[in-house]
Amino acid sequence: MSMEKSATKSNQNLCFPRRRGQIKMKILKSMVKSAVGLASMRSQSGRGGSGSGSGSSTPSTATPSGYDSDRKLNFTNKIYNFAIDFNTIGQRGLHDQKEKMKILQILRRKLSSSQIRSTVTPSLSLAFFYRQLHSSSNPASFGVAFDIDGVLLRGSNPIGGAPRALKRFYDDYGTLKVPYVFLTNGGGVPESKRAKELGSLLDVNILPLQVIQGHSPFKQLMRRFENELIVAVGKGEPAEVMSEYGFKNVLSIDEYASCFDNIDPLAQYKKWTDKLDGNQSSKSKHTALSNDPCSQRVAAVFVVSDSVDWSRDIQVLCDILRTGGLPGKEIAHQPPLFFANDDLAYQALFPSERLGMGAFRIAVESVFNAIHPAALKYTSYGKPNPSVFKNAETVLMHVLQSCHTNHQVDGRKQFFKTLYMIGDNPSVDIKGARQAGSPWFSILTRTGVFKGKENHDDFPADLVVDTVEEAVDYILSKECIS
Repeated sequence: MSMEKSATKSNQNLCFPRRRGQIKMKILKSMVKSAVGLASMRSQSGRGGSGSGSGSSTPSTATPSGYDSDRKLNFTNKIYNFAIDFNTIGQRGLHDQKEKMKILQILRRKLSSSQIRSTVTPSLSLAFFYRQLHSSSNPASFGVAFDIDGVLLRGSNPIGGAPRALKRFYDDYGTLKVPYVFLTNGGGVPESKRAKELGSLLDVNILPLQVIQGHSPFKQLMRRFENELIVAVGKGEPAEVMSEYGFKNVLSIDEYASCFDNIDPLAQYKKWTDKLDGNQSSKSKHTALSNDPCSQRVAAVFVVSDSVDWSRDIQVLCDILRTGGLPGKEIAHQPPLFFANDDLAYQALFPSERLGMGAFRIAVESVFNAIHPAALKYTSYGKPNPSVFKNAETVLMHVLQSCHTNHQVDGRKQFFKTLYMIGDNPSVDIKGARQAGSPWFSILTRTGVFKGKENHDDFPADLVVDTVEEAVDYILSKECIS
């Protein structure tokens, strides 16, 4: 009876039973010895030894340099089979990192001798065995979604111990252990470029797949407007973003406005604005300009990121939307208008919050409704829309699959028990996670929009912490990850 209680207590304190781990160590050590024995036999036969275990009656002769290809293939196959057995043991539950490292140390020590090293091909390196063992671990049953501004970064400066926190999701070899994504309403650049920027700022390797921006859902509208003239609004590279999604006839609002004389009555007073640079033209721009945008009907407008010039953009958008896509013409049916998010405010470098795309949307809507007989129609994406969180779950599964290339992850059978949303904005991050429901678990940080001592009244999170590093500590402790 006391033994059962002791075992139960041990299981509660450890990620897996200790005795089972010890048994696996014995099995794996035995396998290593077998592999080393094979290598030693190959080394002896390579020097022309009698090879009592060779099973051949033909007298052995000295093997010339560049030893016999058949024997090399045979030996390589045996080592490969050993790796497969090694992988199989891992699939049965070898999860403890210390045990993995013990096995790797044995391999490093045994396979480093000059006699054996000469018989092992480069592909059968220590890194190969490590990848076999790591990829065989059971896939994680949880995933993490990080907001960026106010959680990981303020401007371009990391905050809250973000680099240290993210590095804990990788092993010593730089392989991702825990699937995570960046779920942000921000944007303005392609996901591939944003991944590189984040990787540089946070000092980790980030895949474009892991970056979900506010405008990422726009790619789903590509077939609808693929060859139509569309106008992209916002800071950064809005036209380039849409071009990468597959839209073939795209102009930024800067490019579009420059095609009309005097469309912006205040242009002469804006000394800070840059004129179009002919050397910075995209493929889509060439297509649109060659068809004369002034005579082309704008099929849709996409607000990709925060507007840089509110007065001009509101004026041009009203011109486009009131005239059916032909500024200067008669009033007609409004073209579709899409916003990447509806954030009223966000945390930047300035101490107080800055107005976001939601504020710009309110401004456009107010002016449009005051001068047009029909109310403005628009579609907003981004958090807290539940569909954004559903899409994030799908992306996290793809990230999980990329982490375990040698372990088949069936999306129909594998599912996440918990998905953590770490954000700083209660009305966006926390509200969205709450609306998405199970398996989402919301964590609110005090490094951005939210700075309260207690939980938020209207949109309370499941957990409130000071920094993202504290959030990651909680997650890894709860999930029993070192």
